[in-house]
Amino acid sequence: MRIKTLRDKKAALLKEAGELTAKEDANTITTEETARLAAIVDTELPAVNSQIAREETLMDERRSMESVSNLNGQTEEEHASTVPAEPTKKFGSLGEQMQAIVAAGRKLGVDDRLQWNAASGMNEGGGADGGYLVQQDFVPELMRRAYERSDLLARTRQLPVGPNSNGVKINALKDSSRKNGTRFGGAQAFWTGEGQQKIGSDLKFRQMDMRLHKLTGLLYATDEMLEDSALLGALIPEIFGDEFAFKIDDAIFEGVGSGMPLGVMKSGALVTVAPESGQAADTVVVENIVKMWARMWLRSRGSMIWTINQQIEPQLMTMKIGNTPIYLPQGTIEGEPFSRLLGRPVVPTEFNSQLGDKGDIVAMDLQQYLTIQKGGIKQDISIHARFINDETTFRFVVRMDGQPIWDTPLEPFKGSDALSPFVTLGERA
Repeated sequence: MRIKTLRDKKAALLKEAGELTAKEDANTITTEETARLAAIVDTELPAVNSQIAREETLMDERRSMESVSNLNGQTEEEHASTVPAEPTKKFGSLGEQMQAIVAAGRKLGVDDRLQWNAASGMNEGGGADGGYLVQQDFVPELMRRAYERSDLLARTRQLPVGPNSNGVKINALKDSSRKNGTRFGGAQAFWTGEGQQKIGSDLKFRQMDMRLHKLTGLLYATDEMLEDSALLGALIPEIFGDEFAFKIDDAIFEGVGSGMPLGVMKSGALVTVAPESGQAADTVVVENIVKMWARMWLRSRGSMIWTINQQIEPQLMTMKIGNTPIYLPQGTIEGEPFSRLLGRPVVPTEFNSQLGDKGDIVAMDLQQYLTIQKGGIKQDISIHARFINDETTFRFVVRMDGQPIWDTPLEPFKGSDALSPFVTLGERA
């Protein structure tokens, strides 16, 4: 039967991909094997999934026609009332499916829904025999929770990555100055009198090269935990939603750019405002805030946020210019979940430095920060990795990258203080 052949082919591809992935994790994979893994994931598996989906559609249509032809004079409603309903094709929860996958891996019987889901092009996962796929409608739950818990990621400018690509290269104008002859990488316009020769422009470009990096999470579930599907279904999205959000936001804030996103604090576009002369250690004064605001690129002021270490809040509470407070505590504006500083949201994070260090307060416009992501969260399940401990291993992987769109601060048309969408306050020791 054609669909069985296709499913066997898919199982073989998943087994091969699992073996190659294990080599990749152990850093023993060769260049040829890396290319083969990419071909399986990006080309061959999607093609087989498409063929299987088509065959299943045809099978459903054939069953429908056979059902109508076999009514033997009954109405469809009468016939339907005498025929038992088809078994459900999907699991009711992530925990329920995890139990089924573990049972299959331990040779305790294969749930029919596993095979159905494996043939429907769901998100990939596997055991020792190359096996079972995690139902796709459970996958977005983890990523949605990561976005919901994110202070930074959800605010970035997000760009999808194609199925056959491991990154993107983007040509950007080399735009580091607003002086004549340098705006937009060299675009120029002139007031030209009648009969005068027109002058051309010479644009300069740079290239943003973004490559997908892997963020991986592991969960070791005991046999006792596996007996409680409700616990698994609630626990895993909760824990890994928080953990993925934390690690991604941390990278956006100060990632080094090697094997992870390049963070705002490591960016060449970051502007650092010096503390006031004689300013006491571990203080933030109103002059610091005003000067940071003055260095924020004008077009970012409407979308920027202030990220702070919570230690700063007591000092912000009393800040005034003259008799006018510049800080509005949370709850002052109805429906506004954040405090406001100079009219913009104040977002306390775990990533800002401790009070007095550079980075304890940062003004940032994350619409000027680009993130890419390929697919959702991939999930793999193994009963073998910690068999001796009576534990099952669940692995979650997301592939993404990020970096500021700006690579340098911007020299203004008039004046000398460089501007940027990313501004911080220098150390006050």
